[in-house]
Parts: sequence; C-alpha cells; structure tokens
Amino acid sequence: MDRKHNKDLVSNAKTLRKNMTKEERHLWYDFLKDYPVRFIRQKVLGQYIVDFYCAKAGLIIELDESQHFEPENVKKDAQRTAYLEQYGLSVIRIPNNEVMKNFRGVCEYIDGRVKQSLHR
Repeated sequence: MDRKHNKDLVSNAKTLRKNMTKEERHLWYDFLKDYPVRFIRQKVLGQYIVDFYCAKAGLIIELDESQHFEPENVKKDAQRTAYLEQYGLSVIRIPNNEVMKNFRGVCEYIDGRVKQSLHR
C-alpha cells in the first residue's frame, strides 16, 4: 500500500463507522462482529476506505448500493479492486439488496471465501 494509514482518510473512516448503512449494520452486528476470524469495518487501505477487511484472510468485503452499477462507477470500482488486488488482497462485492433478501446465503458465501483463503 502507499501508506497503511492514510491520515487524510482516517476521519472519514470514523464518520463512516458511525453512519453505517442498514445493510452494513446488519452484516456487521449479525455476522462479522463475532466471526471467529477478525474483521475490521471501514478500514483505510492506501487511498481507499473499504467496508470490511480481514487481514488474516486477505479479504475485503464491499457492499454495493445501486449507484455502483452505473457505468462510470463500475469503472471506478474496477480500478479500486485492481489497486487492492496488487497487494494480494481479494475483493468480494455484494449488492446491498442481497444482504437484505438472502442474508444466510451471503454469510455462507463469506464464510466459504474466508475458509478458502485461510487454507491456501
């Protein structure tokens, strides 16, 4: 990473932690907070703030609202993913509506990805 803690983004990350979306709160408080492998929410990684980060598994979870599916944002997300992947991190993107409609499936998917990463 350019800098592990980009001091210019730390205050933004704190604000995002205090003002999580309902989908982020649901995933955090009902699954990730007590997950056996530690996750951090709204983590500064280089020039970005990621929604959820698991250092041990090298995994980033991004919850995407509808604007992420607009063409200009798809391109920005691809650049962001490429930047993070160059450091050996895996990025998984989950639409917000999946968290609300298929919470169990989302949790099982994340669990599988974490276990897969840990067994490498």
